[in-house]
Amino acid sequence: MFFLMENIHHPGKQDDRDRLRAAHRDWVSTGGDGLCSVLIGSALWDEDGEAIGHWGVLEAMTPEDARTFAEGDPFHAEGIVAELRLTRLAEGFQAHRIADRMSPAIG
Repeated sequence: MFFLMENIHHPGKQDDRDRLRAAHRDWVSTGGDGLCSVLIGSALWDEDGEAIGHWGVLEAMTPEDARTFAEGDPFHAEGIVAELRLTRLAEGFQAHRIADRMSPAIG
C-alpha cells in the first residue's frame, strides 16, 4: 500500500529541526528500520522560504506500519510535528515512476 504522509510543524521549532535533521534523515534512509519504504519526500516551505513541515510518499504493508514510521521519526517523537496526516493512495498509483527511492524497498 502507498500513502501520502504530510507533517506540519509547530512554529518556532527551527533550532530543534536543525538539531534533529541528521537523525531524521537516518530514519528516512532506513525506512524506520524497515517499517516502510520512502519513495520520495521533501521539506515544505512557506512563501518566505521558512520550513513549515515535510511530506513523503511511503510504501507500507499496513496503515499501522505507515503510522508507526511517521510517529517514530525524530521530528515527530521530539515534538516538532503539530499535525500528521496519512492518506492512502489509489491502488493504481504508479510507484515505478519514482526510480530512485529514498530507502530500500520492503518485502
